[in-house]
Amino acid sequence: MRSGPGVGPVTAGPVRSGTTGEHISPGLLRILDRLDDTPAEIVTELGETLRQTPLGVALTGDTTRYTGLARSIGYRWFTDPATRAQYVAEDHAFLSRMFASGLRELATLRGTGSRAAYCAELLREGSEEFRRLWDEHEIGIRPNEVKRFVHPEVGVLELNCQRLLDPDQSHSLLVYTAAPGSESYERLRLLSVIGTQSLR
Repeated sequence: MRSGPGVGPVTAGPVRSGTTGEHISPGLLRILDRLDDTPAEIVTELGETLRQTPLGVALTGDTTRYTGLARSIGYRWFTDPATRAQYVAEDHAFLSRMFASGLRELATLRGTGSRAAYCAELLREGSEEFRRLWDEHEIGIRPNEVKRFVHPEVGVLELNCQRLLDPDQSHSLLVYTAAPGSESYERLRLLSVIGTQSLR
């Protein structure tokens, strides 16, 4: 597994309370399976991708391949620069605050023995930026309605993100769409054609 600046290789860590299972409800899977022409993914409350549509893979890469805490996008945000490269640079400061805020909220909800608290502990030790944001005690920062992705082949895509929550499993289905007629809509159509293949 890759390690980020100042952070050594990370395993899943000890078994801790408050974690959610990876069993995806059949209903959520059926919905995902009908979204072949749309970027979508099913994630845990810690931001770990469990399943993606093919166009989801084309948009962000195969994010199910990570292991340990690196499966969490919030963890990767502070340890793997490649994660930030997928988002518009002007959004990075906000996203850093959002991920730190979300992890603090989850660690508070799940308790000191939780996987979320363990993740926060490692990030506080390994990331000066995370430590500074953690010490600001922000909670409740929610994602913007529009996420701006940077794709190496088709450019910037401004996509609305809709979330469907499965409260029993604490899993979310995230669906990304572009406004019809917009430049991002056309770029998303192009991405659906080229898939994970390079235009070069």
